[in-house]
Amino acid sequence: MSIETKIRRTIYHIRYHYPTREIITVLLVGLAIVWFIWGSVQAMQKNYELRKVVEDKRRTAQLTELEMKTLEYEQRYLQSEEYKKLAVRERLGYGDPGEKILVLPANSPAATAADQTTSTQAKEQPEPSNLSQWGNFLFGGNVRE
Repeated sequence: MSIETKIRRTIYHIRYHYPTREIITVLLVGLAIVWFIWGSVQAMQKNYELRKVVEDKRRTAQLTELEMKTLEYEQRYLQSEEYKKLAVRERLGYGDPGEKILVLPANSPAATAADQTTSTQAKEQPEPSNLSQWGNFLFGGNVRE
């Protein structure tokens, strides 16, 4: 048998014994399905990212609007008569007619030192570890009666 005959036999065998058209068709359909799924996943990812950007901008707009409303409220308060009276009392020491003002001297050095020691004692207590906090939570150590 010559090489040419072997090649022809192999081609005949492949052509008529294997469903090559069906295999190619299945492969093409599979490739189209994978391509469609990949495009869908990319579109969903892009939509998710765009939605995240829109949500961030919406939050920023709400925050800006809230800050604007707070500043408008503060501006109205600063223009009110009540604030003007309080500012005059605080800065100039004036009072309403018939009102008596009690002016106290500054704290003594002993009172100032006592205040500082109590504030530093409160700060010196270390915060409990995360494990002990969980233990207190799980076993009811934080319950107040």
